[in-house]
Amino acid sequence: MNTRAYRVNRQNRSFRNIATIAAISALSLSGFIASVVGVSESQASEPTRTSLYGTAQPLGDGTMRTYVEMVNGVPTEVGVALSERALENLPSGHHDPGGIVFEGHHLMWEYVLDLPVDNPTPFQHVALNWNLNGHEPAGIYDKPHFDFHFNLISDAERRTIVAEDPKFEEKAARHPAPTHVPAGYAALPGGVPLMGAHWIDPTSPELNGQQFGQTFIFGTWDGELIFAEPMITKAFLDAKPSFSVEIPVPEQVDVPGYYPTRYGIRWDEERREYRVSLEGLVEK
Repeated sequence: MNTRAYRVNRQNRSFRNIATIAAISALSLSGFIASVVGVSESQASEPTRTSLYGTAQPLGDGTMRTYVEMVNGVPTEVGVALSERALENLPSGHHDPGGIVFEGHHLMWEYVLDLPVDNPTPFQHVALNWNLNGHEPAGIYDKPHFDFHFNLISDAERRTIVAEDPKFEEKAARHPAPTHVPAGYAALPGGVPLMGAHWIDPTSPELNGQQFGQTFIFGTWDGELIFAEPMITKAFLDAKPSFSVEIPVPEQVDVPGYYPTRYGIRWDEERREYRVSLEGLVEK
């Protein structure tokens, strides 16, 4: 090969090498850019989760507080959290402060829990009741249990629901329109002071020959839906359950907002607390 041909071939090989290197570099750069873009898109698509908490109060040897779980600024769950030792040394007699003899025949303690600041749900407070020996009807709800009243009215308004009200029975019997009551629920006769009229699901296990462990109740007063209530035995909570079930949502509501489609009872191992929750919130 003459010198000139050698130089040309060498030059061509150099150009090919440069082209190859350039192509590899371009591919590497595009891959790098794609990976960066992919990371950015992945980060952007990850939901932002926020937990709001109400003020903690003592219960037993532990504490209780309300909470709201948010995803991208939208509430997904509202509930009450009981710390691990909250079920130990619960009030058990007239000597314990806060107890009231309710309707003359059962001892009950009531605790009023505020919802978190900036609470985005229509619920205004939770009235938690500890029923030492349960209550009527005998053979069904006469077991130590908790009532978790998630109230759609203020505590001040709730405290006007008293037997001394001359229109007490009239207000208890004034039911909302059918579209404003969860499907399948039936009203019990009369009303309960500080609560209202109670509505039950006739298909609930404890009303069909099974032992009472948990149930879900709605409440009305003077023509409006005013509370949603998980009612749970201490024994059910002691078992540290993982439980969730669907509940109906009224077709129409008096107070616009986010309403639950499920409720749950679970032991949260990470937080070391019991959680009683209204879940699957949908906007109405």
